[in-house]
Amino acid sequence: MEIRITKTTSPKQKPAKGEALGFGHIFTDHMFVMNYTEGKGWHDARIVPYGNISISPSAMVFHYGQEMFEGLKAYRDSKDNVYLFRPDMNAKRTNSTNKRLCIPQLPEEMFVEAVKAVVDIDRDWVPTDSGTSLYIRPFIIATDEFLGVAPSKTYLFMIILSPSGAYYESGLEPVGIWIEDEFVRAVKGGMGFAKTGGNYAASLIAQVKAHDSGYSQVLWLDGVERKYIEEVGAMNIFFKIAGKVVTPMLNGSILPGITRDSIIKVCKSWGYEVEERRISVDELVEAAQNGTLEEVFGTGTAAVVSPVNKLRYEDDVMNIGDGSIGELTQKLYDELTGIQWGEKEDPYGWRVTV
Repeated sequence: MEIRITKTTSPKQKPAKGEALGFGHIFTDHMFVMNYTEGKGWHDARIVPYGNISISPSAMVFHYGQEMFEGLKAYRDSKDNVYLFRPDMNAKRTNSTNKRLCIPQLPEEMFVEAVKAVVDIDRDWVPTDSGTSLYIRPFIIATDEFLGVAPSKTYLFMIILSPSGAYYESGLEPVGIWIEDEFVRAVKGGMGFAKTGGNYAASLIAQVKAHDSGYSQVLWLDGVERKYIEEVGAMNIFFKIAGKVVTPMLNGSILPGITRDSIIKVCKSWGYEVEERRISVDELVEAAQNGTLEEVFGTGTAAVVSPVNKLRYEDDVMNIGDGSIGELTQKLYDELTGIQWGEKEDPYGWRVTV
């Protein structure tokens, strides 16, 4: 792919070493942009200075929500090498989402090449402090100037970059999870498996409820029987029950997380029995009551692994263990971040050099 590069003439001031980065607030000097036109395909790949874009108020993305996004990270090791983590999986998931939303397929090698190119241009923005990374946000929006419900004939593919610290301000501290019993996020046959903004918009009302009650995240139940565990708003969810690692099976309404897949592979390589199956909230309540619910943690690109110390469902509050990070949870966090930051061997071939 030929990528035209226009470098900024007004570089921004980079965050100082040790400066608190937060998550998703700071953006680098450049961004990747590429157009799609029906009959012509993807074209005009370019890296340009980061800045606002001009788009018609009638662009279909604003009115019918035809858009998708991805999330991955770049990491810097102690030898100043910069790595991506399983970008091919993000490329595959992009096309799975695109198919559901009638967005044209984006060749996987083109996706990975674009990510590598823009990260390389802004590689000096990849932070060096422990626990930090460069968050990468690829996204596609429908741009036809048309007020009608139909797939757009033109699209914009962009990638922006954001140096980031820990997703949670408290760091790797156990969080409380609110099991939502009023609203639903997705149903089988809908868009729950897709990485699209509509899923997150649908989750906001319950997220506000949870925050108002002192909980960090929402854990969703299935949209039909309203009793089977699905996923957390920004993460997949895992339970260690009587020594087994259990997570909801992918059923069309759960996002197929790349960190989820990585955790399953690591657990199996360590000899843990991993079950991907339906898990009812009643089973969780019972496991909490009889002491077999040993650990709970979420997984996702942003947080990597997030320990959970309590679950709320209706009038029940389930306290997990002694409230501290579980042994397996900590071990998985150390293993995955160790591979990502180049501090541990990568027996799976997941690390990709930029």
